[in-house]
Amino acid sequence: MLLLLRPETASIRTPTASRAAAAKLFLDGPYGARFAGEISASRQGYFSSRIEVLAHPEDPDFVQTIARQHAIGVTSGQRFLLASWRGVPVTAFAASFLDTSVAIFMLESSGLRRPADLVGKRVGYRRASEGDVVFDAMMAQLGLPRSQITKLPDRGSFEALEAGEVDAIIAAIDEQPDPSNPTFVKLNVIKPQDYGIHVPGLVYFASNDLIHDRPSLIADVLQGIIRGWQFAYRDYAQSVPVLAGSTGLPTERLKFELQQQRSLVLPTGGRIGDYDESRWRTLRDILLFAKLGEEDVPLARAVTYQFVRDVYRRSPDLAAPGAWSEEK
Repeated sequence: MLLLLRPETASIRTPTASRAAAAKLFLDGPYGARFAGEISASRQGYFSSRIEVLAHPEDPDFVQTIARQHAIGVTSGQRFLLASWRGVPVTAFAASFLDTSVAIFMLESSGLRRPADLVGKRVGYRRASEGDVVFDAMMAQLGLPRSQITKLPDRGSFEALEAGEVDAIIAAIDEQPDPSNPTFVKLNVIKPQDYGIHVPGLVYFASNDLIHDRPSLIADVLQGIIRGWQFAYRDYAQSVPVLAGSTGLPTERLKFELQQQRSLVLPTGGRIGDYDESRWRTLRDILLFAKLGEEDVPLARAVTYQFVRDVYRRSPDLAAPGAWSEEK
């Protein structure tokens, strides 16, 4: 069995690394807490197949890369669906984050707390980001006048917020500063899901060829990832040192990011990886509303639920109460 994890700065190889990997699992971003399930699965030996896990940040054609290399990937639901509509031959088979990690942050001292408070304010965001689309959808759903909000591209950093360049920023929930930091400034947070916006966050997908030719490999990878997420959250005393060694993050920062994203990996009453069709329909409608594309590929052809169902049916222990212990 080959378990190969490649940080951006150096390769960490097992003794069998000279053997060719049977499949590649690409991460759409640098190693970090948001990929804790995949890193844990690799490090702890939860893949029974030979899997190579690679960080692949800043690839503008990430989904196309997965299709071209007949590989498995994890990226945002938005990025995946738009590529699928463009004809990239890929299929999503499970969720990493069952909900979006997008949030809106304001300084507590500003008194801004609700979406309605942002009318007439300056909001910083990252150009062409998932957050921009989700924010617009939330405001539209609430019937708030987006024309009265000044949106400033490339002002989506916490530094811009603290400097007063904007009144609020759109960023990922796990990117916020750690409250234990001596320079921390208290923040108010708006989560779109609290206002009815539920869309897939990060999703696992693979090339159509790989899914068709090697369905057992997809099931094995999914089962390993589920066990990896369980390991990441069952006991921080065990998981954080393992993850810190792969991500290069300080242990306290890593633990903080894991805590921030926990509800996205396992919402109350949910199962790891088990997305539902309503979230995909909402994402589709949001992207059409934003005029970012046309639904050239129906959801039924772009998304499958069968692998999640089969894995949990075959291994019911994965959903047992003892398999997951919530850390505080």
